[in-house]
Amino acid sequence: MYSDLREWIEAMDELGELKRINAEIDPVEEMASLVYMVGKTNNPPALLFENIKGGEDGRVLFNMFGNSPRRIAYTLGLDPNTSIREMVLKVKELLKKKEKPRFVKDAPVKENVIYKENIDMTKFPAPKMWPRDGGRYIGTADAIITKDPDSDWVNVGVYRQMVVDKTKVGFYSSPGKDVDIIRKKYWDRGEPCPVVAVYGTDPLLYLIGSLAFPRGENEFEHVAGIKGSFKLIEGEITGLPIPANAEVVIEGYSYPEKTVIEGPFGEFTGYYGRPAEETPYIEVEAVYHRDKPIITSALMAEYPPSDQAFFFGICRAAKIWEDLDKLGILGVKGVYSHPAAAGGFGMTIISLKQLHPGHASQVLSLAAQCPAGAYYSKIIIVVDEDIDPYDINQVIWALATRFSPKDDITVLKDTWSTWLDPTLNPPEIRPWGSKLLLNACKDYKHFDKFSPRNLLRKEVYERVITRWKEFGIEEDPPVVDVFEEES
Repeated sequence: MYSDLREWIEAMDELGELKRINAEIDPVEEMASLVYMVGKTNNPPALLFENIKGGEDGRVLFNMFGNSPRRIAYTLGLDPNTSIREMVLKVKELLKKKEKPRFVKDAPVKENVIYKENIDMTKFPAPKMWPRDGGRYIGTADAIITKDPDSDWVNVGVYRQMVVDKTKVGFYSSPGKDVDIIRKKYWDRGEPCPVVAVYGTDPLLYLIGSLAFPRGENEFEHVAGIKGSFKLIEGEITGLPIPANAEVVIEGYSYPEKTVIEGPFGEFTGYYGRPAEETPYIEVEAVYHRDKPIITSALMAEYPPSDQAFFFGICRAAKIWEDLDKLGILGVKGVYSHPAAAGGFGMTIISLKQLHPGHASQVLSLAAQCPAGAYYSKIIIVVDEDIDPYDINQVIWALATRFSPKDDITVLKDTWSTWLDPTLNPPEIRPWGSKLLLNACKDYKHFDKFSPRNLLRKEVYERVITRWKEFGIEEDPPVVDVFEEES
C-alpha cells in the first residue's frame, strides 16, 4: 500500500482522480466555494491547491474521497473498481485486522520542529469555509490523538479545530465523544489534557478515526492491520504517539477552565452547528511539519459535495454490520448508511433474511443503539433480503409496499444526539434525540401469504444477456440478482 499522503496523491494523479489547482486562490471562502461547486459536478476529483494567497509554501488538499468509490477502494488497499456492495463487505472484514504500530526515531514530519516561543499557527493556509464561520479551520480532515489517563488506551478521532491565535486552536467536541470523556478525566483531577493534532494526515487514518470503535480500542492498530504496518514517533512534549509520515502536527495541552470563543462552523448536516460559545482550546507547545506541508481539509455540507459523506456511508455501514455480527445476529445481507442523510449519520438501511418472529424488530433496535450506530442516527430501516439496501429506489419501493404506518413504526426517545441537529429546539435539548425505526419487511406472521413479486425467470434473463448486443442497446445490461423461484 501507499506509504504516506504524498504517495497517495501521486497514485490519484495516475488514476485521473486528482486535479492540481495552480491558479492563486484565497483560503477565505474562495477555496471552499470552488470545492463546493466542483463537488456538484459528475465524478469530482480530489483538489490539491498549490498556490494559496498568503499561505507561504503550504498547500491544501480537499475532497480526498468525495463520492469516488475508486479513491476509497485504493485507500483501503482494494481494487479501485470494487462496487459499493462489495466494498461494504470487504471493509467489514478489514476492520477485524489489527497490528501493533511500530515506533521509529527519525521521521519526515520532523523536517521542521518549532517550539512555543516561535510558533505561529496563523501562518498555515487554514481555510475559512462558509461566510458565517467563526474563523479559519485548520482541522477538518484531521486526526486528534489523546490517551486515557487510567489505562493504555490511545484514541484517535476527527474533530473540528479553529485557529484562535498564534498558539491556540479550538478543541470542540460533541458531548459523549471519546475525546470528551478522556479530557474530562484529566480535568476532574485538575490536570491539563495532553493532545496531539494531525492536520495533514494519512487518508486511511482519517477514515478510521472517523468511525466509532468500542472504547479501549486503538485506531492505530486498525490502520496498521489494514496497511500491514504503520510508523509512529513519540511526541517530545506529551509522549503521545505521532504518525511519522504526517504533514503537519501539533503537540500541546488543554487546561481545565481555560476557554475561548469558538465557532460557529458549517457542519456535516449542511447547517451551521453550535453558535459561537466558550470552548476549551489547545495551548500549542510544539509544531512539526514537512517542507511544503499539505493540510488535509474536508468541506462539510449537504451531499454532494460533502467530502465525508460517501466514505462514511460505506465504512459506518460496515462497522454497524460488524457490531451486529459480534452480537450474534444472523441473516444480515447488507447494510448501508446513506450519504445523503446528513453525511451518512442520519439513516441506516439493513437488508435481512428473516429467520424467526421478531427478527426485524430485534435488528432495528440493535442497529439503532450499537456502538457504531448510536450517535445521531435518526432513521433505521430494515428491508427483506430481496431488496438492495444500496439502491434507494428499491428501499423506497419496499417502504411503499411492505411497510404499514399503523403497525411498523417504533420511536426510541432520549437517545444520543448532537448539538448539530437543527430539528431539536431549544438548542440546549440537542444532546438528547430520538430515533425512528421502520420495519419495511414482509409481515413474518403472514410471510407465505404475502403477494408474490413480479420477477424474471433466471434462464430467460441469461438468454437475453447473451443476445444483448444483438438488440443494439449501447448501455451495459443491468445486474439482476433476484429471480422467480423455480417451482
